[in-house]
Amino acid sequence: MSQAEGLTEASARELADAACRRAGIDGANAELIRIGSNAVFRLSDHVILRVGRERDGFDEARRQVDVARWLASEEFPANRALNISQPVDASGHPATFWESVSEEEKYAPIADVARIIRDLHELRAPASLDLTTKKPFAEIEGRLNEARSLTRDDEAYLRRRTSELKASYERLEFPLPQGVIHGDANVGNVMLSREGAPCLIDLDSFCIGPREWDLVQTALFYERFGWHTAEEYRTFVDVYGFDIMKWSGYETLAGYREIAMTLWLAGKDSEDAAQEVRKRVSAIKTGGDRRDWAPF
Repeated sequence: MSQAEGLTEASARELADAACRRAGIDGANAELIRIGSNAVFRLSDHVILRVGRERDGFDEARRQVDVARWLASEEFPANRALNISQPVDASGHPATFWESVSEEEKYAPIADVARIIRDLHELRAPASLDLTTKKPFAEIEGRLNEARSLTRDDEAYLRRRTSELKASYERLEFPLPQGVIHGDANVGNVMLSREGAPCLIDLDSFCIGPREWDLVQTALFYERFGWHTAEEYRTFVDVYGFDIMKWSGYETLAGYREIAMTLWLAGKDSEDAAQEVRKRVSAIKTGGDRRDWAPF
């Protein structure tokens, strides 16, 4: 399978079988949960398998495992990597094995989301972890280059808008100190364990950067999408101790996140995703309502 072909259910299952054989883990009843940046499978014995879409993702996968093991050493409630040599080479794709948090997707209350982000931001990562520094506009440029469902006009508009946001970003003065950040912190990445405790998941974007990146999505979900209530947002601010919406740089980060969310969707091969992308780009262009944006 070439990298250009992407992952289908059939090819993802082939890679999952290869990963399980290589790791000596039973993959006979693997259940495909989703295909995104990774193909994610639920295995028996409370194990989750993630197979990377890209062939060149071994360093990134290794860093995710290293982050998980460091967080475990700090007794921080986050994804735990299985105690095996990882990542596993699955026919040229990086595969990693994780302890399952729960059989159900139940998200933590907003107070727990704020608390877990606040506690994460108090940690100091050892130099040996070799974390990258957040480079948001390199990330978004990569997504623009890989977007499949953008019209030529929409792509041109998003490139212009991204250039404007980059110029604005370079002038920002961040009120919070830099440090470890999750990089994609929101209620969807704080699950309740089978014991009912909050657990931070999806360590793909973990890096060093401004802490504001971990606060902007909750504000955006409240202010523009209506996915949080006013009371939930007040709770988030009270628990974390900072209101990003009162900072002058909020609009820049929120504008970036909207484009990043849209471009992530533009990388998917489905007509439903393509229609949603067109709707989102129209709203960004015109300042239209975002409350009909469908979560994916």
